[in-house]
Amino acid sequence: MIEALRGSWIRLLQVIALYCPGARTWRVRLHRWRGAHVGTGCFIGTGVLLETSKPYRVWIGDRVGLGARVTIVAHFRGVTSADRAGNDRAVTVRIEDEAFVGPGVIILPNVTIGRGAVVTAGSVVTHSVPPMTMVRGNPAEPIARCGITLAEKNSVKEFYRQLRPVRSARPSTPKRD
Repeated sequence: MIEALRGSWIRLLQVIALYCPGARTWRVRLHRWRGAHVGTGCFIGTGVLLETSKPYRVWIGDRVGLGARVTIVAHFRGVTSADRAGNDRAVTVRIEDEAFVGPGVIILPNVTIGRGAVVTAGSVVTHSVPPMTMVRGNPAEPIARCGITLAEKNSVKEFYRQLRPVRSARPSTPKRD
């Protein structure tokens, strides 16, 4: 009975957090109350769906930006390493300090997004992202190394100026005549 009430409370707070004002205040507080670790100076955009039933499996560092409609899935029954080990409270999604996750991104279980990494809009993150790396696509693949973080203290213009392309691991397809 108590577990059912707790689950209902966690989901009610999630629904309130979806659209309430306060990307740096109320939404952050609500997700903390739900049990997720959310660091200081974070921005949580409108419509962010942060693990509906086990929010304590999500760890978000300091000065992280989550764009509108980001979805974080921290568990599938029996799929995560924590489930197989029988550790229900283990963190299965970690977003490290100063990372930026663009609008509409989906993050799946067993993923770490490294410090200062950038995930471009609409990407699906199925594997961990190294620090200071920009990824895009479905599944998300590295496209550039970041010279500086996309944090508030840095301008977007300077951020783009310091990006360095990463060569694709995929062979290029020949052009057809």
